[in-house]
Amino acid sequence: MKTKHILILIISTFTILAISCKKEGNETKISKYKKKKSHNSGQNCMNCHNVGGSGEGVFKIAGTIYNEGFTATLPNTTVKLYTAPNGGGSLVATVKVDGLGNFYTTEKVDFGDGLYPAVIGNQTTKYMNSSVQSGACYSCHNSITGKIWAK
Repeated sequence: MKTKHILILIISTFTILAISCKKEGNETKISKYKKKKSHNSGQNCMNCHNVGGSGEGVFKIAGTIYNEGFTATLPNTTVKLYTAPNGGGSLVATVKVDGLGNFYTTEKVDFGDGLYPAVIGNQTTKYMNSSVQSGACYSCHNSITGKIWAK
């Protein structure tokens, strides 16, 4: 009888730990071309996808890409992060934009002294002239300051 109680206690402990680990962001989430599992395009992904947040996974880079006229999202494109402006230096990260125009990853990214984003659209590559220290794209690119776009 005592062994049964100990076994139940051990199983309960592991179940709680497994749920806690998932909640703290140990789950891998990466956007993929054509997939449509993301949501809330144009909103701040990091509001929910952070340690202790309600979203699954802690995003290191996340955002939404729009078309040139800002009338729709631009799916199946790519975001790259380089160590120097205009695609120079080393390529540090590549994140695919999903079928809804959103991109995200929970993989660790070393921003070091700053990285330079590039958005590779279907017809153009747009480079950001200044470096970023964070992958929280919405913190600068939002409905007030200007969306990320390509064509």
